[in-house]
Amino acid sequence: MGKVRFPDFLIAGAPRSGTTWLYELLDRHPEVYMAKPAQPEPKFFLVDEIYKRGMEYYSRRWFSNARGAEIVGEKSTNYLESLVAAERIYKNLPGVKLIFILREPVERAYSNYLWSRMNGWEHEDFATALALEDQRERELPDGLRYARPYAYFSRGLYADLLRPYCERFPREQILCLRFEVISERPEALAERLYRFLGIQPRPGDASRLGVINPSRKGTYGLKKELREMLYGRYAEPNRRLAQLLGGEFELWKTS
Repeated sequence: MGKVRFPDFLIAGAPRSGTTWLYELLDRHPEVYMAKPAQPEPKFFLVDEIYKRGMEYYSRRWFSNARGAEIVGEKSTNYLESLVAAERIYKNLPGVKLIFILREPVERAYSNYLWSRMNGWEHEDFATALALEDQRERELPDGLRYARPYAYFSRGLYADLLRPYCERFPREQILCLRFEVISERPEALAERLYRFLGIQPRPGDASRLGVINPSRKGTYGLKKELREMLYGRYAEPNRRLAQLLGGEFELWKTS
């Protein structure tokens, strides 16, 4: 049996925001071991039935093959939206580094909607789906409690989701990235990530990855009036996000 290892870093949401891209990027790096398999995600700190098996199980199950890797990590996108996960991570891994990647919330919501349609969960138009979101979330069956295929708007309330982590962990242990930089400046994003983790840069890795786990359509199909309505609903939450993260996180321009 391999030596007991626990993650040096965790990658979390938001969903449809590039977490799989980050996983693939770091999985290429010779100094990094990423928890295997990539799917299904570990969700160790999220799922009661798994968490109660204990930290030694966590290490054996996902990191037993890490061998000589300098650092090890895992990706569970839904950690971002769980206060329980934040508390458990802090209790067991207080020194862990946390990587969150966020996407402009209107684009993220519509991409989530297209993903749900692509997977056969969604049959309403987007406006109706938004109106039904709260009701559907209350009535969600246990089998979908982590996938949450109808959580379009609420998953973009990033300040609320990040606050439990910011209240528990030192700011220097938290890195928040923007999804849009994957297409705009992938090498710059990768360099920032490598620097945060303390590993050697790997020029070219980011540019060669391309798009991973896309929806079948882009977000160009979102009607202008619906887009403007969502911009308005997200204006105040985005202001709170700016206050929470400070000037180093560049907010999205929506006009």
